[in-house]
Amino acid sequence: MKNSKNEKSTNIKVDQLQDHTTDNSGEMLTTNQGLKINNNQDSLKSGERGPSLLEDFILREKITHFDHERIPERIVHARGSGAHGVFKINKSLAKYTKAKFLSEEGKETPVFVRFSTVAGSAGSTDLARDVRGFAIKFYTEEGNYDLVGNNIPVFFIQDAMKFPDLIHAVKPEPDNAIPQAASAHDTFWDFISLMPESMHMIMWAMSDRAIPRSYRMMEGFGVHTFKFINDKGKMHFVKFHFKPKLGVHSVAWDEATKISGKDSDFHRRDLWEAIENGAFPEWDFGVQIIPEEDEHKFDFDLLDPTKLVPEEEVPVELVGTLTLNRNPDNFFAETEQIAFHPGHLVPGIDFTNDPLLQGRLFSYTDTQLSRLGSPNFHEIPINRSINTIHNNQRDGHMRQQVVKGKVSYEPNTIGGGCPFQAMMKDGGFTSQEERVDGQKIRARSQGFVDHYSQAKLFYNSQSEPEKTHLQNALIFELSKVTIPAIRERVVGQLNFINKELALLVAKKVGVDVTKLQQPNGSIPADADPKTLQSPEKEPLTKSSDALSMKNTVKDTIKSRVIGFIMENGVNAKDVKKLKSELEKEEAVVQIIAGSLAPVKADDGTTFEPKHSLTSTASVCFDALYLCSGKNSAENLMNEDNKPGTLLFVNEAYKHCKAIYFGKETDGIYNASNVKSKKHEDPAIITSESNNSDESFIKAIANHRVWELEKDRNNPA
Repeated sequence: MKNSKNEKSTNIKVDQLQDHTTDNSGEMLTTNQGLKINNNQDSLKSGERGPSLLEDFILREKITHFDHERIPERIVHARGSGAHGVFKINKSLAKYTKAKFLSEEGKETPVFVRFSTVAGSAGSTDLARDVRGFAIKFYTEEGNYDLVGNNIPVFFIQDAMKFPDLIHAVKPEPDNAIPQAASAHDTFWDFISLMPESMHMIMWAMSDRAIPRSYRMMEGFGVHTFKFINDKGKMHFVKFHFKPKLGVHSVAWDEATKISGKDSDFHRRDLWEAIENGAFPEWDFGVQIIPEEDEHKFDFDLLDPTKLVPEEEVPVELVGTLTLNRNPDNFFAETEQIAFHPGHLVPGIDFTNDPLLQGRLFSYTDTQLSRLGSPNFHEIPINRSINTIHNNQRDGHMRQQVVKGKVSYEPNTIGGGCPFQAMMKDGGFTSQEERVDGQKIRARSQGFVDHYSQAKLFYNSQSEPEKTHLQNALIFELSKVTIPAIRERVVGQLNFINKELALLVAKKVGVDVTKLQQPNGSIPADADPKTLQSPEKEPLTKSSDALSMKNTVKDTIKSRVIGFIMENGVNAKDVKKLKSELEKEEAVVQIIAGSLAPVKADDGTTFEPKHSLTSTASVCFDALYLCSGKNSAENLMNEDNKPGTLLFVNEAYKHCKAIYFGKETDGIYNASNVKSKKHEDPAIITSESNNSDESFIKAIANHRVWELEKDRNNPA
């Protein structure tokens, strides 16, 4: 009988091994070893605000599995584009940091920068609504320093323990691998609805920041709070900023979806062509410096990656310039194989105990081991330090460096003790001495518990058009959610940010607002949004000018792409004059015609079209010029060309772009959907306008007239 029981037990185990399916319904969470987990929200730390502990086998198992889930493209940030450049420090930061590349005024450091979307695969569109990566490798004389940031200054989660969950939720759903490069689906919003800490980031991710006009027109942020250490050992907290000299600009969501169809490589192509044309992208580098003694003076925790430091409280000091001036020679060898890691530091810069940052320090090395297949990924040319590497690490897959001698250990006498440890005076790296004293605990600091104040601050800071875009983004995304309870929970979260926002979204996505309970009661079904007040600590009017794109740079048309629509009989004199004026301002002029055949002008000269009316669309241009000339205008309105011509004009008008109607183009103007009264719309220029060429240039520099968007929302 004893043997019989053993056989039965063995058979059960075999059956379990043979059946690889599982159902998590009603089951408790376990590790991959079957150990039940009682806290899947927080990593193990030394005290609530202490550093994460290496012994946290649950965190390491979870992130290791996550890091190795896909081969060979990046699990996140797979869709990217990069370029070489130079970083110049214009004002020494030696007072705050001993990092040499930041300490000597005028010093230049070579860099490689990679921009990327987060959620989509390598073959997805550039124009997805998504966070953009903004990662920089500085090849400094003290070793490589990597600043691995985003175009949004905060993140969805507070602890690295939740990173695999976040990405699993936003990635295509595992049962059908749908949708690609999109957050508008059940699993993402299910996760978000249960994670109040994500609401600040959701405001950013649903805003225009998530669909930039160009990589060259978006900000970069270090996201985390880091430490500066000077040569005396004094510590300051620091936040990193990169502000584009072309301003921060976006495209409309309708426009983004159409660009994806016409040119899914829009951002990649834009960056490449700008550099090839000598319009080198530039950013001002800035820092927010916070003395160590001021760590706790804010109404949020500096270690919380879901919070930013408002610029009104700590101004951004601009101290450097980042310029991209050379395209890669080989996309795979450079852009694809570059390996970033927030743990690649130089003396003078150090980590804080931000629990998301602490987890990233493990995850990035692990990811590169999986993706690039070897611990020697640092020997790939794009990843090499400009310094020769000297250590006792040997062998490994694809080892390239040949180290002479028989010593591969330390200490030694056979090799004369070499390579020997560097002293601090020699530039040896030392971590900041910081007292760490706390109980081992899976918990979060109480300073992390406010999830709504900064979400309110961001929303309150948006201009009316920006708010409208954000509202429409939420409505679109939640309309794709098939489970009513998820939509209801998300609207409930929005209600803590702004009741008017919650009510507007609720009505569009079918949520019964009477169920949205708040401490002061529910929202009446017939409530007037204008009379509602949000349950917030700060006044509704508290805002930050730095958070609105309305206040960005609008004084340049450098590298803007202007479409000249023309046909045979075009007025050559007017075309050449305006083209010259635009190119003097470093804009790019591209000719569009009914076909790719040369266009014959009224003076006998010809223009070579780059596009036809059917090979491109208005969404690929920043502004349009309907070229002067009666015959050209009539040919653009003939049976073959009229649909394409009007589609260009109507779409550009709908998307609030500058449109210049040249001489004798009234037939096109009158047949279009343009309803603006002449001389009253700053983006609609006619030959009758005063200083029409100058007015067109000014309108392009303003990017869009978003405030007129509702008036222009006509059928395209």
